[in-house]
Amino acid sequence: MLKRPISGIDTGLLLKDAGKLLPAPSRRLFLRQMAGLGSLVALTGCSVTDSSSAEVLLRTVSAYNDWVQARLFSPDRLAPEFSRAEITDPFPFNAFYGEEDAPEVDVADWQLAVGGLVADKSAWTLDRLDALPTRSQITRHVCIEGWSAIGEWSGPPLADFLRLVGADLSARYVGFRCEDRYVTSLDMPTALHAQTLIVTKFAGKTLPRKYGFPIKVRVPTKLGFKNPKHVNELWVTNDYPGGFWEDQGYNWFSGL
Repeated sequence: MLKRPISGIDTGLLLKDAGKLLPAPSRRLFLRQMAGLGSLVALTGCSVTDSSSAEVLLRTVSAYNDWVQARLFSPDRLAPEFSRAEITDPFPFNAFYGEEDAPEVDVADWQLAVGGLVADKSAWTLDRLDALPTRSQITRHVCIEGWSAIGEWSGPPLADFLRLVGADLSARYVGFRCEDRYVTSLDMPTALHAQTLIVTKFAGKTLPRKYGFPIKVRVPTKLGFKNPKHVNELWVTNDYPGGFWEDQGYNWFSGL
């Protein structure tokens, strides 16, 4: 490792910027415990002297962020819910492609595959999912890009579905794959949270194509990219599943 600092890098500012990536409670804890270059060296095992060591630092900060958020998460704490008068209309489209490229799914051929640590691996049709007891919520979607919007979502709680298929609820993760090749995953406590839904309806009507038809997973306690659309596979596992954005450096836990 080079012993001279990279020109233009202020390690104190780097620490502060890393702390800004955390939500307020985590940020206060992070800055209280990790302030100062000496703490950076202790945290990462190296000085910030080149691009390689800076990458090690940022990945370690990201892992620490996930660790803190997971311990602050409470399965009993609910995300705020809103009135119909507060709904954002129109609700924005967002994906890693244009709206015109959203998957067109033929529901007659669509099934939700279920795998991993579950007792019943039979596939589910949309009619079968629609027959389950549902819950509605008006919650805020918060995008990592800096915007937010409020919408009304309805569908069976994911927790009820996991229990119905005999999922191992002591497993660590629930992973999701989608028609648009998107992949993401949740920790099991978040999957079992009362507000985490398998959404089949938006604003009381069939979920529109642009918002994830035939199903999306709505997780109001997470940032938007943890809310997969056009889901066609769910699996329960103890092996870290990663995700489309998570594998590119986004924080995996990404709670609000």
